[in-house]
Amino acid sequence: MSALNDIPVDTLSFEAARDELVRVVAELEQGAPTLEQSLALWERGEALAARCEEWLLGAKRRLEAARAAAGDAETDGAS
Repeated sequence: MSALNDIPVDTLSFEAARDELVRVVAELEQGAPTLEQSLALWERGEALAARCEEWLLGAKRRLEAARAAAGDAETDGAS
C-alpha cells in the first residue's frame, strides 16, 4: 500500500472510515518498512476507529430517539 490517505478523518462517512481502517490494519499486519510509517499507520487507524465509533454512537442516539418518539406517539394515542 502507498502513503496514508490525505482526506481528513472527520469528514469520512462510516463506510469510508471502516474501509480505510480495514486497509490500515492489513498494512500493519504486513509490516511497514519503517517504524515511522508504522506509527503513522497506527495513528491513522486510531483516528479511523474513533470516527467509526462516533458514527455508531450517533446512530444509536438516533434509534433511541426514534423509539422514544414512537413510544410517546403510542402513549398519546392510548389516552
